[in-house]
Amino acid sequence: MTDAPEFIAGREPEGKVGALIAWALFILSIPSANVLVLIGLVVSYVTRGTATGVARQHIEAQIALFWSVFWWTIAAWVGISVSAVASVALIGIPFLFLFLLIWFLLSVWFTVKSVLGLINLLQNRPI
Repeated sequence: MTDAPEFIAGREPEGKVGALIAWALFILSIPSANVLVLIGLVVSYVTRGTATGVARQHIEAQIALFWSVFWWTIAAWVGISVSAVASVALIGIPFLFLFLLIWFLLSVWFTVKSVLGLINLLQNRPI
């Protein structure tokens, strides 16, 4: 008997289903106002312990993507808040639109990265 994992025909490698679910939830970030992203993050953390191989790489990439976008979103919201306060003097209005555009582009980038991650996972390619 060996310690190598057994592969059963028709069964996905450990963690792949969780990675697929997390990518799908990440893709739905814009229509769900980022609520499903939080659920996807929980799925990633739960399946990370048992995932192996390519699925583990995708789960690690999902977690890293979430946290990088999270901190950039916080920065954008700080910029939006400061610009909104400064817009009382009319000088903050262009900056308000700039930070809103940055926030929108950040959301689109997150969704595109998630779609590309899902495509790579379906083709069993590492990130």
